[in-house]
Amino acid sequence: MSGFSLAGRTAVVTGGSRGIGAAIVELFAAHGATVHYCHVDDEARAAALDARMAEAGTPTHGSFCDVSDEASVAAFFAGVEAAGAPVDILVNCAGIGGDKPFGAISIADWDRMIGVHLRGTFLATRQVFDKMVARGYGRIVNFASQLAYKGAPHLAHYCAAKAGIVGFTRALSYEGAPHGVLVNAIAPGPVETELLMALTDEWRSMKKAQLPIGRFGLPNEIAPAVLLLASEAGSYFVGQTLSPNGGDVMI
Repeated sequence: MSGFSLAGRTAVVTGGSRGIGAAIVELFAAHGATVHYCHVDDEARAAALDARMAEAGTPTHGSFCDVSDEASVAAFFAGVEAAGAPVDILVNCAGIGGDKPFGAISIADWDRMIGVHLRGTFLATRQVFDKMVARGYGRIVNFASQLAYKGAPHLAHYCAAKAGIVGFTRALSYEGAPHGVLVNAIAPGPVETELLMALTDEWRSMKKAQLPIGRFGLPNEIAPAVLLLASEAGSYFVGQTLSPNGGDVMI
């Protein structure tokens, strides 16, 4: 296997029923991977995605999982393994939004944001990392954000979670790389997804004006960076965070 082919690989994408996650699911399947993905209460879109991919001859497999819940994560990965192949590629893409001034962020808000992003990344990775090490192969791609680097008002909990994912990625890469398990991250800028559209028109106009490229990204502009890190084409990337962000952060 060489280049961008994922033929013979089994991939898991969390948060794969919509937005960037769905774009990754479709791209991975098109490049030959067997793709399992999870979602939370998004059965209709998951069913539509699976039907569309089956019709294209690249079937995918969506099911429920709350990545912040240990038992839910264990059950989801048990189902993946029962399908017959070990996980070669894990993409931790599940996420939530919710902007609030710091003084209005409740403990429940904080715990939920950290739970989905940072705890969820930990719980899913824990299900596959040791097995990848034992087999001598694996690719893990975690989703951070350009806001991990620059911060943003009313998003202290989100920025903290995403910065934690960058640190987690760097630390785990030291343990994985000697065993053929490459751990990297993606830190997208603002992308046309439901999370972005939930923000105010005023905020979106302000943000778009800040971007050198003058527009928001599209999910299918982020997915190729994930494919790079998940494939043999990205075999020299270790502990890196790629940031397709339209120039919002230049690092």
